[in-house]
Amino acid sequence: MKLKYLCHRKPERTFSVRGHYFPVCSRCTGIYTGAFAYFLYAYLTVIEYDITLIIVALLMMVPTFLDGFTQLLGYRESNNLLRFSTGLAAGVGLGVLTKALKYFILHL
Repeated sequence: MKLKYLCHRKPERTFSVRGHYFPVCSRCTGIYTGAFAYFLYAYLTVIEYDITLIIVALLMMVPTFLDGFTQLLGYRESNNLLRFSTGLAAGVGLGVLTKALKYFILHL
């Protein structure tokens, strides 16, 4: 499977270690890391999902949207650390929403 469908992988937007680039860009690295960390946390902890948690999860994704959208429109140029950190927050938010959806489906 080609990873190009999961991420653009532009070299200038991708972390590298000793000349070896990560398989996805810094924003996607943050998203995948945040989601994985949340899934691990949710596996180890009992979490009660409610509307407040869902709203917080949605708000956690806003910085990633703003960072990506303002960069796309040419208003500013982001950097890899900002891309990663906003992606990390979005990944946690996405993890919360995914687990909340599962929680509500199983508890109907």
